[in-house]
Amino acid sequence: MNNSIFREYDIRGLHPQDLNPDTVARIGGAFGTMLRERGLRKISVGGDVRLHTPEIKRNFITAVLATGIDVIDIGIVTTPLCYFSAFHLAIDGFAMITASHNPKEYNGLKLGIGKTTIFGPDIVEVKERAAKGVFARGQGSVQTRDITEDYIGYLESKFKLSKPIKMVLDPANATGALFAKQVYERIGAQVIAINNDVDGRFPNHHPDPTIWENVKELSEKVKAVGARVGIGLDGDSDRIGVIDEKGALIPGDLLTLIFARDILKSLPGSKIIYEVKSSMALEVEITKAGGVPVMWKVGHSLLKKKMAEDNAPLAGEVSGHVFFADRYFGYDDAIYAGCRILEILDKSGKAPSELLADVPKYFNTPEIRCVCANDEEKFRIAQKAIDFYSQTAKVIAIDGVRILFPDGWALVRASNTQPDLVTRFEGATAARCEEIKNEVLAQLNKFGDIHVGGGH
Repeated sequence: MNNSIFREYDIRGLHPQDLNPDTVARIGGAFGTMLRERGLRKISVGGDVRLHTPEIKRNFITAVLATGIDVIDIGIVTTPLCYFSAFHLAIDGFAMITASHNPKEYNGLKLGIGKTTIFGPDIVEVKERAAKGVFARGQGSVQTRDITEDYIGYLESKFKLSKPIKMVLDPANATGALFAKQVYERIGAQVIAINNDVDGRFPNHHPDPTIWENVKELSEKVKAVGARVGIGLDGDSDRIGVIDEKGALIPGDLLTLIFARDILKSLPGSKIIYEVKSSMALEVEITKAGGVPVMWKVGHSLLKKKMAEDNAPLAGEVSGHVFFADRYFGYDDAIYAGCRILEILDKSGKAPSELLADVPKYFNTPEIRCVCANDEEKFRIAQKAIDFYSQTAKVIAIDGVRILFPDGWALVRASNTQPDLVTRFEGATAARCEEIKNEVLAQLNKFGDIHVGGGH
C-alpha cells in the first residue's frame, strides 16, 4: 500500500498503481471499522465520472458491507450532492469516490462521518487501520437511491431570477455535466453549455476552472455570445471558476469578496473566513462592508471547521472552494455558488466586473511551488522561514508564514500533499510584487536546496 495516497483532507492516487482492489478493500474495511467502533451503522456512497470510478466504488462498498455497515448507493453524482445526502438521508456518514480536479489517471476518496468530511488525525487512523488489516466483521445491506431530483428541487426552491440572465456553462465533461445546466435553467437562466457531455477522459480540457488555460474556451464563448457571465466547474463540482462579461477570470479570493459584500448587507458584523493565500484587498474591503475578516489555514476541511466554530456565514479559498452557511449547509458546492452569483447579478443589475470596480488593484503571482528533496527538508526550510522573518518583519504564522510589507506580502508554507513549499506574492504594483518575490525566494535558497517551479 502506497502511504502517500493518504493526504491531509482525503485519499488520492493513481489508478490502478495506487488504488488497486486490495488497497481499496483495505480502505473500505478501515473506514467501516471506524464507523462500527463509534456506534454508527449506515453511509451513502457516490462516485464521479472517471472511467475507473465504478470499479473502485464497487470494491469499496463490498469492503464496507463486510464490516457490518449498511450502504445507500447514490450513484454517479457531484461531491456536493454526496454531501447533501448527509443532510437529506438518515445516514451516519458518506464516501465519495473522486479525484476532484486531478488528471484522469487519478482517483480517490473523500470520507465523511456525521455531516462533514474527516481530515488530519482521522485520515491517519484510516491509513493505520488499513495497513494492519484487522477489521470488524458483519454483513451490511445495500440499497440504491437516486436523490438527484431532490437536490435539484432543493436549489430550485431557493432561487428564482426576476428575468433571464444569459450565461455560459462549462462543466468540463465532468460531474457538472450531469445536471448543472438543468439547475440553472430551472432557476431562470438562459444557459449556453459547452463541454456538457459526460466523458471521464476529459477530452477538451483539464477539469480545473481556476487555471486560465482551462477556461480560455469559456472566456471566448462568453465574449462571442455576449453572455453576462461564465461559470466553470471542476471535476467533482465543488470548485467554481467565474468569467466576467469581458472574458476575465475572477480570482477565488475576490469571488469570496463578492459573496461577502452581499451577505453582509443582511448579516452585518459577521465573520468572513478566508485563507492565507488571499489578497490583502479582502481584509480592507470586508471591514469596509461591515464584516469581521478572519484569515485562516488552507484546506476545505479546516475552513469548514473554523467556519462552524466562528459561526461565520461564509468562507472562501483562492482555489475556488466557497463555503456557504448562509442559507445553505456550510460546505463547498460550485453549482450552488453559481446560483448565488446569478442571484447577485439579478438583484444588483450589474455586470460581474462592476461588482469589483471599486476594489483597489493589487498585483499578485499565482501559487509558486518550490520543490524540496523530501518532506523533512520541506518542513525544515518552512520553519527556518518562520524563524527568520519573525525577527525581521511583521508576520502571520497561522499556516506557514505570511510576511507583511508596507506595500505587499509574501507567503511561505509547507504543502499538505507534496514535498514542496507553496509560495505566493502580492504587491501594490507589479514591480513591487516582483521585488518581494525575488527577495523571498533568494532567502529560501539560503535556507536549503529548492527547485522553483511555476504556478499550480
